[in-house]
Amino acid sequence: MTSSPSQPIRLESADSRGEPASNSMSDADLLSAIAEVRAQELSMLTALPAAQWELPTLCDEWRLREVVAHQTMPFRYSGSRIALELLKSMGQFDRMADRIANRDAAALSIEEQLAAIRDNLNNPWKPPGGGLQGALCHDVIHGLDIATPLGLELHIPHQYLRLSIDQVTGRARNPFGTDLDGTDLRADDCDWTIGSGTLLHGSTQDLLLVYCGRKLPIGRVKGELAYKFTTGGTR
Repeated sequence: MTSSPSQPIRLESADSRGEPASNSMSDADLLSAIAEVRAQELSMLTALPAAQWELPTLCDEWRLREVVAHQTMPFRYSGSRIALELLKSMGQFDRMADRIANRDAAALSIEEQLAAIRDNLNNPWKPPGGGLQGALCHDVIHGLDIATPLGLELHIPHQYLRLSIDQVTGRARNPFGTDLDGTDLRADDCDWTIGSGTLLHGSTQDLLLVYCGRKLPIGRVKGELAYKFTTGGTR
């Protein structure tokens, strides 16, 4: 995965009523939030017919089943096994993640995939360097990767979305390599903005996905540059 510099200009917080929003949670509250998001995704996935597990998601070249396999990899693999798999991929995490997602998606049944989430709603896994906020962000993003192209809603509380977008934009460089030069991202549902240049606006949820390099269905974000961040978008 390559990275490009982000352009953090302003980062302000307020809820939908214009009141300051808290962007911190205790570990206990973060664990509860993670379990809540996983439970919502499990409910959504359980209701889907098998054919929809073959549909594409917002993750390039990953169907629904690959995304779930990736999400549950930390639950199903020990730290030492992940280290070995990383070594096999010459230390390149993205290459390792793609290889394992494709392999496990082919090997695991839908019920086994669902069980991997169901049995780990309260799993305290933390991504290296990301802490529990990183774990919440991981589940939020991949849940939206599945729900958004299907036209489904996960109803993720706004505070969880803010924690997630603050997590990914809080780094000196965009870890997803998204080209946002000359783009001013502004949320419609809270007082949050980052970048400078031509305005691109939408919900916090959709701007999180844009920042993470996802291309959204047409109409999810608005502005002169919306075509750059939507599937099949044109000028």
